[in-house]
Amino acid sequence: MRNLSIDPERLWDTLMETAAIGGTAKGGICRLTLTELDRQVRDWFKARAETLGCRVTVDDMGTMFARRPGTADVPPIAMGSHLDTQPTGGKFDGALGVLAALEALRTLHEAGYETYAPIEVVNFTNEEGSRFAPAMTASGVFAGVFERDWAHARQDRDGVSLGAALDAIGYRGAERCGAHPLSAFFELHIEQGPILEAESLDIGAVTGAQAMRWYEVTVTGQDAHTGATPMHLRKNALLGAARLIERVDAIGRAHAPGGVATVGLIENKPNSRNVVPGEVFFCVDLRHPDGHVLNSMESDFAAALPEVCGPLGLDHTMQKIWDQPAVHFDPECVASVRRAAELSRLTARDMVSGAGHDACYVSRVARTAMIFVPCRGGISHNEAEFSSKEQCAKGAQVLLQAVLDYDRTLAERSRGPGRS
Repeated sequence: MRNLSIDPERLWDTLMETAAIGGTAKGGICRLTLTELDRQVRDWFKARAETLGCRVTVDDMGTMFARRPGTADVPPIAMGSHLDTQPTGGKFDGALGVLAALEALRTLHEAGYETYAPIEVVNFTNEEGSRFAPAMTASGVFAGVFERDWAHARQDRDGVSLGAALDAIGYRGAERCGAHPLSAFFELHIEQGPILEAESLDIGAVTGAQAMRWYEVTVTGQDAHTGATPMHLRKNALLGAARLIERVDAIGRAHAPGGVATVGLIENKPNSRNVVPGEVFFCVDLRHPDGHVLNSMESDFAAALPEVCGPLGLDHTMQKIWDQPAVHFDPECVASVRRAAELSRLTARDMVSGAGHDACYVSRVARTAMIFVPCRGGISHNEAEFSSKEQCAKGAQVLLQAVLDYDRTLAERSRGPGRS
């Protein structure tokens, strides 16, 4: 097989072109899922895929599939990620996986290369979870983890449902989410951590992802005048929340280095400078590679709620809204990634993802693997997020070669033993 090569300049130009859709003054992207800006980048992606002769379909969660035919009538080998971002997101999280996959299709198209299986690029809806919680909603429905109607009913902080937002931008497709079999799925992503850069490596062959859970917590006290209410008679919800946030941090540190614990969203009510806060809503994110340890972290936080709130005269509620077990990717797909890195003469290592990705849910219904490339300083979910043109190109090249490697595996398997 000839060694096909992606076009680094074209990939980079594509990344920069789409980054202008929702581009921020600090060089990042604010392109929340199912907004007008999301519609624009979806339309862009659809048009580019169709110029390659791909058939683009959309399911009823808004997930997009751009298919290039193969010579066999088998489920496609898919590659992709997501095009939605955080409110202060970077240019590479998610977008690299979709656009590198598009570049791989362009390379196959220009070479006139025929694959055994159809090849698809996938753009999943609401991977980030920054507008609608939980994260990875569409891939969760795709894998049967979430019910479609439940997902459609998720609301953003303004009370808009995910289903209504799909309709508003015209991306509720006819195909039932999950009724789309795949032979395999490969997702390219920036690492979102510092390991590859620290070790001066090109590629991470991702073998799985750590377990993670999200919680929504409400602490309730009593609104009161700051000047007229003595300190000992206050029921200050923000004080309770602050102490709980400190406890969350302590739980993460107590279970280091594997454990991490974060409060990344907080809403204070009534949020007035001369009113003692009466209610605080915040979200907790707990993660660890070992589910048993994560159980202990959860128990520690559940115990902290009455310990902190009781003495302050506060009420509290906690709801677990997301529970992602540890993920183990398919050994054959991971082996394809390793061989692709070797063929491309790139340095690589096996690693476990600290973040959740659409591939984590897809792995429940299809053979799956991920490819990581370095990002500067390990920074992500930040407008300063950066991966170089060369690093992106190396990841795209490994993605293309891994898909072709797995395609050969499927073709050989179809011929059976002793046939060539």
